[in-house]
Amino acid sequence: MKENRVKRILLEGGLALGTHVGGIADPQIVEIIGLAGFDAAFIDMEHTTYDLHDVQLAVMAAERVGITPIVRTPGFDPAFILRLLDMGVQGIQVPHVSSAETARAAVQAVRYPPLGERGMAAGSRAADYGRIPLVEHMAQSNREILLACMIEDMAAVERIDEIAAVEGVDLLAVGPSDLSRSLGVSGQPDHPRLVAAIDRVRGAVKNGAGARLALPLNHAAFPRNAAQLRDLGAGYTNCAPTPEARLLHSLQTQLSEARKLLG
Repeated sequence: MKENRVKRILLEGGLALGTHVGGIADPQIVEIIGLAGFDAAFIDMEHTTYDLHDVQLAVMAAERVGITPIVRTPGFDPAFILRLLDMGVQGIQVPHVSSAETARAAVQAVRYPPLGERGMAAGSRAADYGRIPLVEHMAQSNREILLACMIEDMAAVERIDEIAAVEGVDLLAVGPSDLSRSLGVSGQPDHPRLVAAIDRVRGAVKNGAGARLALPLNHAAFPRNAAQLRDLGAGYTNCAPTPEARLLHSLQTQLSEARKLLG
């Protein structure tokens, strides 16, 4: 397994920059993300039609351009997570983690013994089909696999100190859209309740077991730029919007300019 670019940046204390692959299930999108210079491609299986075969191709593309493939799973399912890891996914993001118990279970799912209970697959793609000795593959995976737990509702915020104390989690990723919905302040990115909830997560991260904070960049539900995120202590960010949203905006702008010239 290759070095996890995002984990290296986290360990160095920097801010890793990723972006959404979006709903365009084509590995060329991942290649373009890497060629643009991003550190990670965020592959969303919660809100898109991506299937396992699509993810496999995306992972191969990410490896070609040297970026970290991170997959947000549809939910917490250890068996599903295992299939992703065995194909070579380097980052797992679990949505709606609302308790320390779920966070600990996620650690168990992504780490090999003695750190977890991930099932063995000596001939998996992640182990170079058996070329890498099993013990070496286990050590590499425990070192390089990134685990992010999403904080998306007030139940999670209320238990954030317990969640942040779980060892083996690399990122606590705030989902501002769902969090603001949970708070009853959707569409109000600067509402005091939302800002206070995120500040509470930040405080727990500072006093926790070592996980870094993840916040989105230029997200409509929490519009902050890279410098602001760095000052908030973020170690990872996904740059909004999605590729299809950027493509739509670019096409609309080009069409509008052309029609203006035509009168």
